[in-house]
Amino acid sequence: MVRFVCDGSRPTTPLPHVWEHTVGSCHAALALRADWQGQLRRCHEELGFRHVRFHGLLCDDVGTLVRYQGRLIDSFFNADQIIDFLLSIGMRPFVELSFMPTALASGTATVFHYHGNITPPRDFVEWGAFIGRLVRHWVERYGRAEVRQWYFEVWNEPNLKDFWAGTQEEYWELYRHTVRAIKAVDAELRVGGPATAKEEWIGEFLDFCETNGVPVDFVSTHHYPNDVLWYEDQDTETQLAHSQRGLLRAGAAAARQRARGKPLFYTEWNCSSNPRYPPQDEPYAAAFVVKTILEMTGLVDVYSFWTFSDLFEENYFPSLPFHGGFGLLNIHGIPKPTYHAFALLHRLGTELVPIAGDHPTVDAWAVRGPGNLTVLLTNHALPRHPPLP
Repeated sequence: MVRFVCDGSRPTTPLPHVWEHTVGSCHAALALRADWQGQLRRCHEELGFRHVRFHGLLCDDVGTLVRYQGRLIDSFFNADQIIDFLLSIGMRPFVELSFMPTALASGTATVFHYHGNITPPRDFVEWGAFIGRLVRHWVERYGRAEVRQWYFEVWNEPNLKDFWAGTQEEYWELYRHTVRAIKAVDAELRVGGPATAKEEWIGEFLDFCETNGVPVDFVSTHHYPNDVLWYEDQDTETQLAHSQRGLLRAGAAAARQRARGKPLFYTEWNCSSNPRYPPQDEPYAAAFVVKTILEMTGLVDVYSFWTFSDLFEENYFPSLPFHGGFGLLNIHGIPKPTYHAFALLHRLGTELVPIAGDHPTVDAWAVRGPGNLTVLLTNHALPRHPPLP
């Protein structure tokens, strides 16, 4: 038996809906699909998401920069079509500047089914000039006031060799040239990084920026509960079985300290980092989502779930309706338990009322809204496996 006690007369804690600021997607080219657009519209209208973040806006399949007959040619049409759609439904882009256009790349290493180039630019000055042209184009097309409401994030997980073939120092140079190019267009545009996995590089990144006078408007990073691998050859369920329920909250608390007062944005998280993990289609994931989001109160400024849809082709495009994908909606637009969890969260008020009580797997929250008090219970247990030898 478990007993929780709520005292409605005690002072409340603000509950900003930081999970609604941004939601993740697969790579940018999918945003040109009608089914992707329909699913995002639904998520915006029913769950309240305001920005969307995706990989690969600069990839060759979007075609923002190409080399034709020996000349560099800007081609912003597809990128504009994506942003036009987002604005038409009341959303905005959270612009992840990745991956490297082949026309600027220093090498041929790629990631994912769509071959995103992960090498540094062969010429950082040329890269900066390209970013400047792209952002200036958007300011001219959409207006300065509109673009000031976007966010620009430099790259994706450069601390992992799968996503960045360069060194840490080369990422610093990429960030330096990117942020200076953007700020040269408008000093009030918001730029951040290092967009790392596992909450890494935050201190080193801020040291670099402070030492070299490089602007940074927000710190961004990612985490998943199986980030810390006990053994590299373990499957996802075994990793999670040897994880801890409070691991993500502890990581965010430590990252908040390392962020040195900068806004802290988590631009990816989920109940695992595996795009083929069956419990992500099940109630297990819904309980995890609610518990994790509410535990982040006061620690993070943006908490972007990865992803809103199973229309996702990093490895290959799925065909099974339920295949353990990251999404809130499956490939046919059917809501999964996590979708319903976000729907419950969307209807919550904005004041947390203190609750006393403790249980190994059950958690309780009381949330006050205009004229109501909602009590929300979750029962989240990690997979059970025998102890490690």
